[in-house]
Amino acid sequence: MELRVLRYFLAVAREESISGAADYLHLTQPTLSRQLMDLEEELGKKLFIRGNRKVTLTEDGVLLRKRASEIVELVEKTESEFRETEEVTVGDIYIGGGESDAIRLIAQAARELQIKCPQIRYHLFSGNADDVGERLEKGLLDFGIMIEPSDMKKYDYLKLPVTDVWGVLMRRDSPLAQKETVRAEDLWGVPLLLSRQALGKSRLSDWLERGYDSLCVAATYNLIFNASLMVEEGLGYAITLDKLVNTRDEGSPLCFRPLEPHLEAPLYIVWKKYQVFSRATQRFLQMLREKFQ
Repeated sequence: MELRVLRYFLAVAREESISGAADYLHLTQPTLSRQLMDLEEELGKKLFIRGNRKVTLTEDGVLLRKRASEIVELVEKTESEFRETEEVTVGDIYIGGGESDAIRLIAQAARELQIKCPQIRYHLFSGNADDVGERLEKGLLDFGIMIEPSDMKKYDYLKLPVTDVWGVLMRRDSPLAQKETVRAEDLWGVPLLLSRQALGKSRLSDWLERGYDSLCVAATYNLIFNASLMVEEGLGYAITLDKLVNTRDEGSPLCFRPLEPHLEAPLYIVWKKYQVFSRATQRFLQMLREKFQ
């Protein structure tokens, strides 16, 4: 597979149209169609279902789109690293993490480095710990922000000088909103919105004193913003971290109540062991160590 053809394939997948992708790529439609058929023949798989108005991906096409995106992204990241010069630190830094107010600390470090190295660019990826860990392993991220990584042996890391606090996001007119804190037994019989990954962490599971199957789970979520809309519409109570949803405004229909006993989540910025850093990422790591170590 040629990188050029993978880019053609991704353009068609994005445009859902061979003619639209041909216009975007400045190719003739017959040329692009021939390239796609050659790719299908090379792989021995049908990648597209060609309809009258648009093309859609087959199951194999969906898999190739994921892998092709990773390949192209990694190539572009590598090319960027080799464009660095000795005189001026330029390049791209890729940072992934879940939703956490700790990103403010990373932003502060990036801003300080930007003053010295204005040609460094930052690329943020949002996802849960599994998503971030997978992209770290594949070299698609330089750093990941994680809450209590389950396997710290895989990483080098700095512990950030902040912790997030676990609590419950709820409507202001809900019965539990009258409490200053929420205990485990308060949640046993009410509809919950849970991050399945977070419940898998032993500290939160131990705090709840219940397994996932014995709770009244109304929904699960990956990132909290969409879940907060479901809470706002009255679907249930979301167990989440503080400061992710703005509940301080008086006009907000939502409020946050911390757990009792208090449950905190230490935060780390991690990177692969034995990772070879570009000059840009070396400078950024140096800045992080100066601020946090």
